[in-house]
Amino acid sequence: MTSSLPLLAGAVLVAGLIGVPATGTTTSEHRQTSYGWTGDTEPGVAAVAEHLGAGSAAERRRVLAYWTPGRMAAAAPAGLLGPVSGVLGAVTGLLGLKTAFEAPATRPSVLRVATVGTKSPPVGATRTRYGARVGGARWGAGGQVARTTGRVFMTLGGTDFVCSASSVRSANLDLVVTAGHCVKNGTGAWADNWVFVPGYDRGRKPYGQFTARRMFVPGAWARGGDDSHDIGMVAVNPRGGRHLAQVVGVQDIAFDTARGRQTHGFGFPADLPYDGENLVYCAGPVRDDPHGQTSDQGLRCDMTAGSSGGPWLSGFDPVTGHGTVTSVSSFKYSDDRGTMYGPYFGEAARRLYAAAQRS
Repeated sequence: MTSSLPLLAGAVLVAGLIGVPATGTTTSEHRQTSYGWTGDTEPGVAAVAEHLGAGSAAERRRVLAYWTPGRMAAAAPAGLLGPVSGVLGAVTGLLGLKTAFEAPATRPSVLRVATVGTKSPPVGATRTRYGARVGGARWGAGGQVARTTGRVFMTLGGTDFVCSASSVRSANLDLVVTAGHCVKNGTGAWADNWVFVPGYDRGRKPYGQFTARRMFVPGAWARGGDDSHDIGMVAVNPRGGRHLAQVVGVQDIAFDTARGRQTHGFGFPADLPYDGENLVYCAGPVRDDPHGQTSDQGLRCDMTAGSSGGPWLSGFDPVTGHGTVTSVSSFKYSDDRGTMYGPYFGEAARRLYAAAQRS
């Protein structure tokens, strides 16, 4: 397992260090506690951990009411950054994450990429570039991907966070795929107040917000925070009597595909030079993890924190905006911030999908 260290915004750091409850703190009666395993119950990658979300109408109303514009704007990061590791040691217990100090000295630490911010967009970000290799540019071509990709807002350990995610084809018509750490904090807590905002665009929510009904992660992520299995899938509640797939459509999803393929990665990066308000993409061939720490593949990509969980699409058609999800954005190594890594969708991901799509 690769090491992790949370990156917290200044205001959150202060709250954690002095013991003041964060804005996103929720009371115990509002936390869902249902938890179980499906599939292989023996320790291993085949097991699936499952958690109950907002099952009742009252819970759905509570979650939707929780996410005011102010809370969304103030959602804190859950990434990793070496320069602040000294002060973060005092608050790692808040999230139950392992610190970079546990990593062998010869290996780089991992930068998690989930955050929100109010920074200025990159210079030239509005230019349309849809070539074979793109390191990070605003997506302006619209299409299916602009509807199916969105932002996730959730609460972990009393603190609010944000990620990216995508709607995918499923039997229940309500499935979202994202990173595992955008659903469950490794061996720690499950997310509360989880909502998906598809088609997010500069604060607009054209398709509304979808609350979580059931959450799923691979057993290897739930038991040990294994970065090779940093995958989360969430079955959301219908909205206004309509399923997510009926509202925004879906991307296809596939498993055990050829490695090294041309890939388009999408997400909502929020750290400089981005601001989290626009859909951004990277494109190029993927390669195996050169450190050998995971079975992930890497994509040259400048997207920053906030893009965690964003879909990686193979066979992507820039005209229609449709492709096949074969991974999601997961982490970056501290010695190479120009490469994003995503878990390979193999048998563990297939079993996860089988459980989630029929929930």
